[in-house]
Amino acid sequence: MKMSLIKVAVAAITLTLAAAGLASAQERACRSTDPVDTIKEMFVAIFACWEPPVGSDGMSMTLTFSIRRDGTLIGKPRTSYSQLGPDDGLNKAFVASVFEALDKALPLPLSDSMGGAIAGRMLAPRFTATRESPT
Repeated sequence: MKMSLIKVAVAAITLTLAAAGLASAQERACRSTDPVDTIKEMFVAIFACWEPPVGSDGMSMTLTFSIRRDGTLIGKPRTSYSQLGPDDGLNKAFVASVFEALDKALPLPLSDSMGGAIAGRMLAPRFTATRESPT
């Protein structure tokens, strides 16, 4: 049991680090049918469907969930971390936007190899709203 908890913790850390490198990732349209073959591509596919509400800069939330080999959700996603603000209405809108992104993105079009590798494993993407640069 102790060893499996260590494996889950290592996997969660690995996925969080993978998510941190998404800023430089290629653009992907929400609900793209292009096969997802890596963890990085999986997070890009989910984040492509996320539209944080205006004014939520700096807010952050990590969801924990698992998916099947066909890219569908197993059970209910849970919030494992959040850093919200003082405005309850904006906080609710931010949280709703994260769950809506996951709902829009799933099922993910996983490649056969990715589906086999990721099925049932704990995933933990962190959604952080950042300020857009003025154009």
